[in-house]
Amino acid sequence: MSDPAVPLCVDLDGTLTRADFLFESFFVLLKRQPLSIFLCVFWLLRGKAYLKEQIALRVTLDVGVLPYNGQLVDYLREARLAGRPLYLCTASNQRFASQVAAHFGLFNGVLASNASMNLSGKLKAAALVKQFGDHGFDYCGDARADVPVWQRARLAIVVGNRQIAKIARKANAEIVFFEEKRRLIPLMLKEMRVHQWVKNSLIFLPLLLGHRFDDLQAVLASCLAFASFSLTASSVYLLNDMLDLDADRRHPRKQSRPFASGKLPLSLGIVLTIVLLVAGLGIAALLPWQFGAVLIAYMTATVAYSFVLKRIALIDVFTLASLYTVRVIAGGECNNISLSYWLILFSVPIFLSLAMLKRYVELEAMLQQGKTEAAGRGYITQDMSILRSYGTAAGYLAVLVLALYLNSPEFKLLYRHPQMLWPVFALTLYWVSRIWMLAFRGQMHDDPIVFTFKDRVSCAVIGLCGVFMVLAI
Repeated sequence: MSDPAVPLCVDLDGTLTRADFLFESFFVLLKRQPLSIFLCVFWLLRGKAYLKEQIALRVTLDVGVLPYNGQLVDYLREARLAGRPLYLCTASNQRFASQVAAHFGLFNGVLASNASMNLSGKLKAAALVKQFGDHGFDYCGDARADVPVWQRARLAIVVGNRQIAKIARKANAEIVFFEEKRRLIPLMLKEMRVHQWVKNSLIFLPLLLGHRFDDLQAVLASCLAFASFSLTASSVYLLNDMLDLDADRRHPRKQSRPFASGKLPLSLGIVLTIVLLVAGLGIAALLPWQFGAVLIAYMTATVAYSFVLKRIALIDVFTLASLYTVRVIAGGECNNISLSYWLILFSVPIFLSLAMLKRYVELEAMLQQGKTEAAGRGYITQDMSILRSYGTAAGYLAVLVLALYLNSPEFKLLYRHPQMLWPVFALTLYWVSRIWMLAFRGQMHDDPIVFTFKDRVSCAVIGLCGVFMVLAI
């Protein structure tokens, strides 16, 4: 069926690339100008084509880092070598389509949407029939919207799952199938970063320190708070990743994330973000209003971090430290447990040390790649030494606060055997020293909290601290 004289027309979104240019450009615009979301609603009222045009006028995308379908690209290169004329035919705006065509240098022409026409479905079919004649072209697409085009094409080339291939075969008996397998549930769970929920175990800390772990009602409230925080945090993770696609695609590890790799559609990501946020806030409504206020403060800080603060050196790590501390505060508010100022004084420097450790490891990864700065961050690799100094100092400051607390009058009133907690001081000092030594050796995961709960030695330290705390009560 491969006839060199028959033009081969290729769709862009979801076909040549796994990305969707409308959503990609929307999130770039949203990141730069958050209030532009209201303009987008106004533009959409004038039609989808007008919306795409207005966003394209204001946004620049680096098409070189997009997740392309390598198997299809090889197929197109072979067709080009065989002398076939290739055309990029897409509902994406013509500005983006022309950039992609120039990037590959394979296409003889581009047919795309403009300010007045959204080149999709029947409009695309009519445009191709007008230029090449009925059944005078082969067409490569990936969605139900391509059915009218496949019906008018000589050959249907299908990219996607078997369901869309079955639909295409009903429209055109002759098909070529490039199967793409996507297990959406595992991809959604990965993008939600369920493994990061371990951070929210900090919510249980006030319960432990307040000696309320035998109170079933308090335990239930803490569990609800954990669920609420986890779902809400995942919604923010999704938003952050959709806003940070370009930087993630330049990162050695983050480029494999479902959104960055194009395996999980951004349209599904928007729906999932809303569902998780509503669920998290719904659970929060079952708890004291003070917990809800802390949760909203957390959301506000994380959104500010996603849009602005993550790009400002030092401000970003102080924000991360505060977000960890907020989890501890939330654990107190869900059970009306008053937090000791000693706990806050300990939490801030220890979490600041961990935040700086996270940045230090990221810069080390950049250095190994021969890069001088972290994409989307306010750091250069020369900052590694100062971050190491700040981070170790913050960690030891937290240990000092712990030592002072163990000598305070308040501490002696809370525990029947206060001397049993002195090993906690030694264990904490050892743990802080060890994680920074591992980071210096290049053996640290880029998220120290997750590393802590995967590292056997760290888990043993945490377990021993728990044992000594119980013995001290």
